[in-house]
Amino acid sequence: MTNTLIAIILAYLIGSIPFAVVVSWIMRLPDPRTYGSNNPGATNVLRSGSKIAALLTLLGDGAKGWAAVALFRSYGAQFGIDAQVVAPVALCAFLGHVFPLWLRFKGGKGVATALGVLLGLNAWLALATALVWFAVVIMSRYSSLGALVAAGFSPFATSYWFGWGPVTWASAAMSAILIWRHHANIKKLLRGEESRIGEKRVVPADTAGPSDSRPGA
Repeated sequence: MTNTLIAIILAYLIGSIPFAVVVSWIMRLPDPRTYGSNNPGATNVLRSGSKIAALLTLLGDGAKGWAAVALFRSYGAQFGIDAQVVAPVALCAFLGHVFPLWLRFKGGKGVATALGVLLGLNAWLALATALVWFAVVIMSRYSSLGALVAAGFSPFATSYWFGWGPVTWASAAMSAILIWRHHANIKKLLRGEESRIGEKRVVPADTAGPSDSRPGA
């Protein structure tokens, strides 16, 4: 029981690593919580003008989700932890990003970390979900819509590989939270105000930064 609790807490702490803030600090860029959407994710870091910083944030957020699950799957059995604990480990890694301890529980939207978690669970599952996101984005040019559709797809894809058990319910919980975190994007989509990829928007002079039109990682 003690080792199980440690594994879950460790997964949460790994997920809580704020790569957006860390990368920005290392590259001497503004704190992403102080501009744009104030969201500590790769999309908002891109608003700093540094594509490299945004890419590093994206990779870091995805890698921590993968690492938390991969470490458990590699070493959990050695510490006598039941394999079913992978479900709460996966969920807590995702929750660490969305509600990070180090940032007073105000984190990103979780797209990249969720994909990293799925990659840790099953590479084909992650690939299938990523392809759904990509297909929707290509057809609609709405990145947020791609994230929402992929979130709805992932629990069913997870059930294909894992059945309707704890892992699939963990995937469903991640999807529900991810969709909830995109509530502002959903409202904009319904009103026809969501920006498409590559679309230039005219921002009023007194606006601090562009509106949050794409999902934060």
